[in-house]
Amino acid sequence: MNYWLFKSEPDVFGIEHLAAAPRQTTRWDGIRNYQARNNLRDGVKKGDQVLFYHSSCKQVGIAGTMEVVKAAYPDPAQYDPDSEYYDPKSSPQDPRWFCVDVRLLEQYPAVIPTKLLKAEAGTSDLAIFRQGRLSVAPVTAAQWRAVQALAGPR
Repeated sequence: MNYWLFKSEPDVFGIEHLAAAPRQTTRWDGIRNYQARNNLRDGVKKGDQVLFYHSSCKQVGIAGTMEVVKAAYPDPAQYDPDSEYYDPKSSPQDPRWFCVDVRLLEQYPAVIPTKLLKAEAGTSDLAIFRQGRLSVAPVTAAQWRAVQALAGPR
């Protein structure tokens, strides 16, 4: 099993949206950065654990955890001309963009703020702090445990 951090703007899709989804499961789509796409397509596997990170909002930080329930498959939005994620250069024979399905594991009582994550030795070197625009980033097992400790007893 691997660990990841997926980043989303909560006004577009936040942890509350995932919690309200049928079976608390949804497609994680709309990835349009090549490095994030490569991580998603080539690295993320069914059963992997994911930190749900809220970005570009008042309370930036980790809001909870998810599990990957379906490995990478072509993002259907890339073929839909009415979608904001449409890519005319993509085809079913040669897809450019991928998505996975995720299921909510836990919504933290409070978002773990970025300021705290950057201040803690176990989380200060998260990949997203080195490359801020990366929306799918690897997390080490030690970083995962450090985040869980910051989330507090449950």
